[in-house]
Amino acid sequence: MKILFVGLGAIARKHIKAIRQIVPDAVIYALRRNRLSTIEEGVVNVFDLGEVSEIDFVIISNPTSEHESTIRTLLHLNVPLFIEKPLFHNLNQDKLVQSVLDKGISTYVACNLRFLDCLVFVHKFIKGKRVNEVNVYCGSYLPNWRPNVDFRKVYSANKEMGGGVHIDLIHEIDYLVWLFGFPKLTKKEFSNVSSLNISAYDYANYLMLYDDFAANIVLNYYRRSPRRSLEIICEEGECTVDLLKNEVRWNGELIFSSKQTIVDTYQPQMEFFIQNVMQRSKEKGFNDIVEAYNILKICLED
Repeated sequence: MKILFVGLGAIARKHIKAIRQIVPDAVIYALRRNRLSTIEEGVVNVFDLGEVSEIDFVIISNPTSEHESTIRTLLHLNVPLFIEKPLFHNLNQDKLVQSVLDKGISTYVACNLRFLDCLVFVHKFIKGKRVNEVNVYCGSYLPNWRPNVDFRKVYSANKEMGGGVHIDLIHEIDYLVWLFGFPKLTKKEFSNVSSLNISAYDYANYLMLYDDFAANIVLNYYRRSPRRSLEIICEEGECTVDLLKNEVRWNGELIFSSKQTIVDTYQPQMEFFIQNVMQRSKEKGFNDIVEAYNILKICLED
């Protein structure tokens, strides 16, 4: 198997580790701009697409602001695309999405929380239950995300690079759509007035309205003690999920727990892609470029 990476940062290394666990003898290429770029063990640097042939799929893991140009550059290869979230940093991509569809290119936009054990459990557990209200919270401290790196220089902190908590933490929007479908209406408020002093939004609040209930989502970059939680208020009781502990409680009683960490989700996600999306399976599942683009609209559409 031959795999090409466009973008070789921290997230790409997680995907490489997952690939090595699944396909140990995979040949991995990285398309680089600079011939002085560092050499990663087990990765072959290339500087032009003409240097590689018979690629099985491409992983796009460069900055979000570069996804559009990258996908356009790769269209002629006509190979499956594994695209790191978020899909784009704006919504002017209808023609590009249609071009991908017209060429029949299989796509998957990576939202690995769909493979977190507690959410997989909840996905099944809430079936048939009458939901009255949903509350989602995700808060963490951006400077701690990448130790020994100036957080103000990474894309997350910079609006012009496609960063911002409203899109960086699109995971929360994504898994809600996975659990409940698309809302009929979304209201939202964004701001960047915290002490982080960054150009990108560091606070986001979404109100997603469904026929029978409302879902409230709060995201921020400035909480020093991380918290990632989901609360589903049902007619029969309350389902609370701690994503960081990978636990589910029903009316206060622990009904599910797993030792899996969020980092551990990268392998089952890659297995899903290789077994289903890459093989163009009729049961490919979810989050192709169309679904991901529609989820992006929830984040960015006026």
